[in-house]
Amino acid sequence: MHQAINKNLFFVKEHVKLFKAANSFDIIDPESKQTVLLCQEENLGFFTKIFRFTDYKRMTPFNMEIKTPEGQRILTVRRGVSFFLSSVEVLDERNQLIGKFKQKFFSIGGKFEVLDGSERPLCMLKGKWTSWDFKFVSNDGKEFATVTKRWSGIGKELFTSADNYILQISNDVPADHPLRLLILAAVMCIDLVLKE
Repeated sequence: MHQAINKNLFFVKEHVKLFKAANSFDIIDPESKQTVLLCQEENLGFFTKIFRFTDYKRMTPFNMEIKTPEGQRILTVRRGVSFFLSSVEVLDERNQLIGKFKQKFFSIGGKFEVLDGSERPLCMLKGKWTSWDFKFVSNDGKEFATVTKRWSGIGKELFTSADNYILQISNDVPADHPLRLLILAAVMCIDLVLKE
């Protein structure tokens, strides 16, 4: 597992473009303000690009790759065409399935069951309908991570009208634990499934 994954705080900054079909983000270390990972949708199909400019864009497939600035792939977050509820796959650098996010029916604010590669439940990703806060929560209520759009520790110069996020991972999640990869992938899942 790449060392950047073992940090506990990330700023995820969307690239702002006027007519964009593909999504892209920088994952920044808030302390050093250095870009530690890059997220890009590559190789979008012709029809996917067309539908991204219509009311059907939330249904379009996506294939987001998370790489180091040097180009080493860390993760792939992907989904096929989605008509109702999304099922998002997360693959490691060897293209092995390490987990899934299964969108729950009738969830106010957004809710996903987080599964491991064998489809065993790990935890839930829950959002609040009143704000932009998402939490990774175990069945016994233990909080593993939060994703939010507000944090006072980052300068206003980093925020724009784009979808930018703060990801904070709990110290209780050990270094090199596979859950860290799923937590990082969750930011892409939230943006591409719920907020597009």
